[in-house]
Amino acid sequence: MPDAAPGPTDHRFARAVVVRSAGLATVVLALLVLVATAVAALTDVPAGLVVAVAGVGLLALLGLTWWLRTVPVLHLDEEGYRVRAVRGVGTDRARWAEVQEAATASPRGIRCVVLRLLDGRTTTVPVDVLAVDGDELVRELQVRLRRGEGLRPF
Repeated sequence: MPDAAPGPTDHRFARAVVVRSAGLATVVLALLVLVATAVAALTDVPAGLVVAVAGVGLLALLGLTWWLRTVPVLHLDEEGYRVRAVRGVGTDRARWAEVQEAATASPRGIRCVVLRLLDGRTTTVPVDVLAVDGDELVRELQVRLRRGEGLRPF
């Protein structure tokens, strides 16, 4: 029985990535407010400016956290895939028909799925940054590759 045609799927950042990023941004914001407070105490800068800096920083922190929770990092559809907001992936988009081989790898101990394209380019997707089980992602990619031009097994 052939696999049912899967609809578009968006995979977002894993919760750990969001929390780690928000934590780092919180530390940066705290340091910024500390510096602004020290400058206000040592100069004639009004205290309201420190409050404004803290408020803008807090809004930026909330915006960053919202964006990290909602941005689709890996988009899969009937035609192909697109990777966003992850550095070092290589080719960030391709059609399934362009994929020559799919494999798993662990460069520097990071679990990844590597898609090798017909023209020699590659896409390396770090599995642990995504809010999806690695085995489930591999199964979904297998189905899409089968439908897209033939699967070269993992």
